[in-house]
Amino acid sequence: MKNINLSMFQKVSLVDKFNFYEYLSVMLDGGVTISETLDSVQTKIRNPFFKEKITQLQTYVSSGDSFSKSMKKIPQIFSPGEVSIIESGETTWKLSISLANLSENLRKSYDLRSKIKGALTYPAIIFLFLVLAIVIVLIYVIPAVSQLFETSEVTLPLATRALIATSNFVIFNWALILLFLATSIVLFYGYKNTEKGRANLDYFILGLPLIWKVYKNFLLASLSTNLGSLVASGVPVVKALSLSAKSLDNMVYEAHLLEVMQKVSAWQKIVDSMQEVDEEHKLFPLDFLQMLSVWEKTASLDTVTKKLTDQYTREVNYSLWSLTKWIEPIAILIAGVFVLWFAFAIFGAILKVTQTVS
Repeated sequence: MKNINLSMFQKVSLVDKFNFYEYLSVMLDGGVTISETLDSVQTKIRNPFFKEKITQLQTYVSSGDSFSKSMKKIPQIFSPGEVSIIESGETTWKLSISLANLSENLRKSYDLRSKIKGALTYPAIIFLFLVLAIVIVLIYVIPAVSQLFETSEVTLPLATRALIATSNFVIFNWALILLFLATSIVLFYGYKNTEKGRANLDYFILGLPLIWKVYKNFLLASLSTNLGSLVASGVPVVKALSLSAKSLDNMVYEAHLLEVMQKVSAWQKIVDSMQEVDEEHKLFPLDFLQMLSVWEKTASLDTVTKKLTDQYTREVNYSLWSLTKWIEPIAILIAGVFVLWFAFAIFGAILKVTQTVS
C-alpha cells in the first residue's frame, strides 16, 4: 500500500517547495539548526514522496554534508539553480535570507502559472462543450432527421449527403476514431519527449497567433526572476545565465541564452550579446534590453529585475485578456459554421422533397 501511495506522488509541487524553503528560513532565523529544522519540517509535509526525500536530506546533513551538497544528491527534487542559491547563501553566511528569497521567487512563479492556467480553463471548457455538442448532434439528431428522407426517392443536396455521411462515419467508426485519438496522443507525447520534438514544439508555440505573446511574456518574467535571484545571491553571471536558460524549459530560449553565455564569458556585455544573437528582437524585446542595460550601468540588480518581473507579469495579464477576448468569437464562429451547414442540409433536403412531391 505504501508503494501505491508513493507512486501517486512522484512530483513535488511548487507550493510544497516554497512552503518548505519559507519554513526553513523562519526556523533558521530563530536559531534552530538545519538538521533540527529538517526533522521538524517533515510534520508539515503531506506529500509522502517529498517527505521521503526530506528524510534522505536530513540523513546527508547529519552525516556532515552541507545543506547545498545534500541537495545535489537529490537532483529529481532540487534544481541546479536552487542549489546554487543555497550554496551562495552558505558561502556568505546568509542562508536564511537566500531561503526566503528562493521561497518568494517560487511563490511568484506559482502565482503566475496559476493565473495562466485559470485564464485558459474557460476557453478550454468552451471548446470542450462545443465539440460535445457537435458530436451529440451527429450521433443522435442527424440519424433521427435522416429517416424522414429515406423513403423518398429524391436525390438529396450535396450538403445533406455530406452531413449524413459524416454522421454515419462517426456512428459506425467511433472505436477507430477513439483509437486514432489515443494513438495520436501517445505519439505526440513520445515525440515531445525527444530533443528534436521539444525544440520543434517550442518553435511552434512561439509562432502561434495570440498564444505566443502569453508564452513569451511568461518566459521573460521567469528569466528576470531567475537571473536576478541567482546573481543577487552571488552566483557568477555566466553560471547564472546557464542555470536560467535551463530553468525556462524552452529549447529556443535555452539555445539563444547559451550563445549569450559564451559571448559574456568572452568579456562581452549581456545586452550586446543578446542583441547579436537576436537581431530582430523576437525573443528579447527592446524594452527588456534597455532595462538590462540600466543594470549593467548602475549595478542596481534587485531593482531592475524586480521591475522587469513586474512589467512582464503585467504583460502576461494583458496577453491573457487579449487571448480570452478572441476565444469566444472564434468558438461562436465555429459553432455558426456547423449550424449553417446543418440548416442548409436539412432545409435544402426538405425543400427538395417538397418540390418533388408537388
